[in-house]
Amino acid sequence: MQRNNILLIEDDAEISRLTAMYLDVEGYSVTVIDDGALALAAIKNQNPDLIVLDLMLPGLSGMEICKQAREFYQHPILVLTACNDDVSEVSLLKMGADDYIVKPLRPHVLVARIEALLRRTTVNNDALPSHALTINDETNQATFKGKLLDLTESEFKMLKILHSNVGEVISREQCCQALRGIDYDFSNRSIDMRISGLRKKLGDNQMPYQVIMTIRNHGYKLING
Repeated sequence: MQRNNILLIEDDAEISRLTAMYLDVEGYSVTVIDDGALALAAIKNQNPDLIVLDLMLPGLSGMEICKQAREFYQHPILVLTACNDDVSEVSLLKMGADDYIVKPLRPHVLVARIEALLRRTTVNNDALPSHALTINDETNQATFKGKLLDLTESEFKMLKILHSNVGEVISREQCCQALRGIDYDFSNRSIDMRISGLRKKLGDNQMPYQVIMTIRNHGYKLING
């Protein structure tokens, strides 16, 4: 059975040694990075199945790594933090983390969280075969996994521009241009709301998103179509 690849980004040598050893025993293949400045390059080069990311790192903070990685990385990010308050949780989730664990680490809890994130990702990927989305320009209708979608006119037009540029980032400005003539009151917030509505109808309303990905400060990208 193929081992899932985990990238552990942690500068504490003893914590990373013990964590990597425990995960190896549990059947995972682990690579350790101890410098935040090297993390983004490692994520791009390895594209691991999951990242375990400490917040306090030299070179580049875990928060900044998480934020920048979400521009190109689609798999789960599990954050290690010394903070345990609601503000920290909200901040982490907004930056793109899928889950977090408060230090000191309990190995069995860490493994359980990793298993849950990987299981959810696997289920989502299995449920989304390639070319699952079809657009019919003549009828202004779209189907997903063989099911006709109940879309508003603006949702259909937004999905159409994403589908026409699958794998490419579409800016909010391009979305607004596509919707011109339907409603003149389109702002960034209204675009975000329509993307949220599309995700719900596509069954893609839980992170990590598997159909429409948010590219922070740029726009959106259809990644399964």
